[in-house]
Amino acid sequence: MSYCALAIVSGTVYNPRLMAIPKVNAISRVRVIWRALFTGLLPLFVLGHFGHHLLTALPIPLLPMIRSDFGLDYTRAGLVVSAFNMAYGIGQVPAGWITDRIGARNMLTIGILGIAVAGFLVGLSPTYMVLIVLMGLMGLAGGGYHPAAPPMIAAAVEPKKRGRALGLHMIGGSGSYFLAPIIAAGIATVWGWRGAFIGLAIPTAIFGVIFYIVLGRITARKSTAGAAAVQTEAPAERGRLRRLVLFIVVSTVTQAVMASVLSFIPLFVVDHFAQSQEVAAALIAVYYVSGLWVGPLAGYFSDRVGTVPLVLGVCLLAGPAMFLLNVTPYGVTFAVLLMVLGMVTYVRMPVSEAYIVGQTSARNRSTVLGIYYFGSMEGSGVLTPVVGFLIDKFGFHTAFNVSGIAVLLVVAVCSIWLWGRRD
Repeated sequence: MSYCALAIVSGTVYNPRLMAIPKVNAISRVRVIWRALFTGLLPLFVLGHFGHHLLTALPIPLLPMIRSDFGLDYTRAGLVVSAFNMAYGIGQVPAGWITDRIGARNMLTIGILGIAVAGFLVGLSPTYMVLIVLMGLMGLAGGGYHPAAPPMIAAAVEPKKRGRALGLHMIGGSGSYFLAPIIAAGIATVWGWRGAFIGLAIPTAIFGVIFYIVLGRITARKSTAGAAAVQTEAPAERGRLRRLVLFIVVSTVTQAVMASVLSFIPLFVVDHFAQSQEVAAALIAVYYVSGLWVGPLAGYFSDRVGTVPLVLGVCLLAGPAMFLLNVTPYGVTFAVLLMVLGMVTYVRMPVSEAYIVGQTSARNRSTVLGIYYFGSMEGSGVLTPVVGFLIDKFGFHTAFNVSGIAVLLVVAVCSIWLWGRRD
């Protein structure tokens, strides 16, 4: 590990013993940092994030195969992804509210096991309409993870280290989205897209049970007083609610539009670049690989330069990046562009979570996070068939340009009130 990476990791898990250690030789310090990283809650949540998204990562890369199997146009193909995203978004709000009342451990387990059961059933779908219903069921079942995880992670760290902790948490999700398309493409080559869903649902269910048991043992050993000591209530600053709303609008609109465009990238690679369905399924992993390193760095720098500047900067970058999809040739350059789009996502996600956690009180944190995820997922669910309609009527070029313009307009308007804030 590089010195920079060690610096990020060393401040991630709040450990008074680590903070009190005087200057020691490099080997001893590495051992202490390694022990702090892999004996607390954070590594378990990284694995939990990985398990939660192992199946949610499949609809987009496998969409060309699903389209061929059911004979779909772009609009109806978009509805496959939209059914999951809309239900996933709807599930966030009640899940956040319930989490604040039944506890994060139970809701996190429901989010992982529910995804596994529904994903297994998706692999058994006999018709297009059954597939749509089961995609919706998978979305509803998985709605509880994200409102529950960030507050629990934030409770385990100092407020000034919150960004980097949430950034490291992103490694699990991005790792899942990176590996799942590659694994699914290999399975689908032999057993089809249905086999990919069924094959990955089984280990996800097993992990969900293990996660519940291990999380219970770790949290039982933790002192709630120690966690409460590092928590601070959001200040009752004038205009805070308005800025929180505008920030959520910028972040969720950018995510919704980008996710809608991303849903059609595999079909774009197949139809525009004449690549195979398997290549298109695996290529989408390039988008997610940036999350393995961008998330932790974004969280680290957000703790230093502020959350608002980072989010506004990457959201402004999203518009031009979508324009470039139309003119970038297939090959290394196109892969780099996908990585840039992935960087926008994996900077925005942990930094947005850090901002929301810092601007809300502990008693309603999961509820507000549920609203935030509802906006991004529901927006994506609504916009994906709209983008598919634009592609059917006017082609990829117009659909990508309209999407880029929409993001730039929203970010520009909201920046009037957010620009200059550090938070």
